[in-house]
Amino acid sequence: MRLPLNLSKIAMNLDALIEILNGKLIASQSRCLNATEILLLRGIWQYRTYTEIAQQEDYSKGYISNVVAPGLCRRLSDLIGKRVTKKNCRAMLESYIATEIEDNLPDLQPTPFPSPSLSSKKSSQKSSQKSPLSFVIKETANLEESPPYPNGALPLQSRYYIERPDVETQICEQIVKPGALIRIKAPQEMGKTSLLLRILHYAKKQNYRTVNLNLQQTDRGTLSNFKLFLRWICANISRQLELESKLSDYWDEDIGASVSCMLYMEDYILDRIKTPLVLAFDEVNRIFEHPQVARDFLPLLRAWFEEAKKVRIWENLRIIVVHSTEIYVPLHLNQSPFNVGLPIQLNSFTLEQVQELSRRYRLDLDEKKIAQLMALVGGHPGLVQIALYHLHQDKLTLAQLLKTAATSTGIYAPHLQRHLANLQQEPELATAFQQLVNAEESIKLEPIISYKLHSMGLIKLQGNAAVLSCELYRRYFYREQAA
Repeated sequence: MRLPLNLSKIAMNLDALIEILNGKLIASQSRCLNATEILLLRGIWQYRTYTEIAQQEDYSKGYISNVVAPGLCRRLSDLIGKRVTKKNCRAMLESYIATEIEDNLPDLQPTPFPSPSLSSKKSSQKSSQKSPLSFVIKETANLEESPPYPNGALPLQSRYYIERPDVETQICEQIVKPGALIRIKAPQEMGKTSLLLRILHYAKKQNYRTVNLNLQQTDRGTLSNFKLFLRWICANISRQLELESKLSDYWDEDIGASVSCMLYMEDYILDRIKTPLVLAFDEVNRIFEHPQVARDFLPLLRAWFEEAKKVRIWENLRIIVVHSTEIYVPLHLNQSPFNVGLPIQLNSFTLEQVQELSRRYRLDLDEKKIAQLMALVGGHPGLVQIALYHLHQDKLTLAQLLKTAATSTGIYAPHLQRHLANLQQEPELATAFQQLVNAEESIKLEPIISYKLHSMGLIKLQGNAAVLSCELYRRYFYREQAA
C-alpha cells in the first residue's frame, strides 16, 4: 500500500510513531512504552544487534534479549494481532501505524499521557531507567483502573511502587554473588516488604529458589524458645520449597539446636535443591524482643554467612535480613550479622519521586504543591501514598488535606491514632516522644527508646540525637497534649 506523502513521513518518523503507539497501548493495555522498551525500539530502528544495543546503553545482553525483547514483542503482537519479532518489528509497526492513520486519523493524535523521554532529561532520568527490579516487574505490570487504598506491601503488578534505582542495583548485583548477605533497614511503612517482594521476584528470574520467612507470622511462644524457633525456620523452608519435612532425621538433642539446624540446611536443603537459595527474613526486629533467643540466632546467621567462605555448597545460600531498627541486643563483633554483608538503608521519598508518584496517580500537582505536602509528611512513603490516594479520589483538595491532616477527622486519623495507642501502652516511650514534640532542637534519648521510636517511624536519628520525622506528628501530638 502506497502512503500519501505526509502520512508516510509520520509513519517513518520514530518519535512520532512512538507517540501514536503509546496512545494505542494506553487504550488497549493501560500503559505506554517504558524507557527500556523505547531504547530497544530505537536500536531495532537502527538495525543494531542485541549485543550492540546492550553495550551502547550499558545493559547486559541477556537482559535485553531475554527480558526486554520478548516482553516488547509480546505487547506489540497483542496490539497488532500478528506475531511481531525483532526481524519484522519495523515493517509490522510501520504497516500497522499507516493503516491506523488511514482508517481513523482523528483518533491518532499524540497522547497527552506522559511517556518516558530520552530527550535532554535523559541524564536526570538515567538512574530510574536502570533499576533492575523495575525491568523485571514490567513483565507483569498492570495499571490499576482505580488505585487500592494504601495498606501494606504493594503487589508486583502495582504501578504505585516507586523504584529506588541506586539501592535496587546494589541489591541485584549482590544477590548473584556466592554467600551474599543483604541487610535492609528502615522504619515501618517505608517500603521494605514491597522491595523484598521485588528482590525475590528478581531472584526467581535468575532461576534461584526463594523462601520468605516473615517473623510477624511467628507466635510469641515459638519466638521465645530457641529450639522451637529453629525448627519453625527449617519446617517453613521445607514447605516453601515443596520438600518433605525431615526434621526428625537431622535433629539431634546431643549436638544442639544450632548444629542440627546447620546440618539440616547443608545436608538436606542445599544438597537437595542444587541451586542458589535466597532466604529472606522479614521483620527480624521481632527477635530483638527476646534477647536470649536473639543472642543465639543472630550469631547462627553470621555462621551461615562465614560458612560460604569455607564450604562450597554454602555459597548457594543468599541471606536477606529485613528489620526496622538497629539491634539493641549486645553481641560480639565477630558474632553479629549486622556488621557484614551489604547494608541498605531506605530513606524518605525525594521531591522528584513524589512527583513521579503523583503522575502515576494521574494528578496535576505542581512543584509548589508537592513541596507543601512534603513539608507536612517529610516524604514518608506511606503517608505520601495515603495523601495521593485521597487526592485521586477527588474527595478533598490539597488545601483541605493540609488543614485537616493532624485532626481526628483528617485522612491520617487511623495512622495517628494507632501511634497514639502504641505510645499509651509504653509510658517511657510516650514521655520521651512528648519531649521531642515540645523541643525545638534534637534530643539525645536512651538507645532502646530511640530504636523503638525509630522503628515506629516517629523519629529520625541524627547521630546519637533524635528529631521528629515529620511536622504532621508535631501538630497532632501537640494537640493531644493540650487536650
